[in-house]
Amino acid sequence: MTQTALNLPKNASAAIIEQLNQSLAETTVTTMLAQNFHWNVTGMAFAPLHVLFQQIYEDHFAGQDDLAERIKALDGHAEGTFRGMLKRSKIAEHEGTASDRDMIEKMLAAQETLAATIAGCGEVAAEHGDTLTEDLCIARGQTHEKFAWMLRAHLR
Repeated sequence: MTQTALNLPKNASAAIIEQLNQSLAETTVTTMLAQNFHWNVTGMAFAPLHVLFQQIYEDHFAGQDDLAERIKALDGHAEGTFRGMLKRSKIAEHEGTASDRDMIEKMLAAQETLAATIAGCGEVAAEHGDTLTEDLCIARGQTHEKFAWMLRAHLR
């Protein structure tokens, strides 16, 4: 049965909110990772990578808002601290310098992790009949897989 935020059972909402907060944390950490790489990329592929990293952080910034707003629609608390997001995230920050290839590899791994996390969130939403959250997760997952494909193409 299809559910909306207003009629989801509390245990279903709690499970979905937990998954959405995981997705939000990893999206936020990846946003900063992309911005870091955008600012610091050098090398022969500077121009296309500079643009690609900007596309990623701009997309992810909007995605953070979509995820947080869905959490709020489900009457949950959206994690709003970077410390909390870093603690929760399976994606780590990058400190120091990195080669353009290392940046691509790290961003590729982040996109693949995000796609898997968000797919898992969509599965939990589907199990509880929350098609609106499932739809959000499908769209976000497709975006992360597309970015992963673009990054992978740089490594070939």
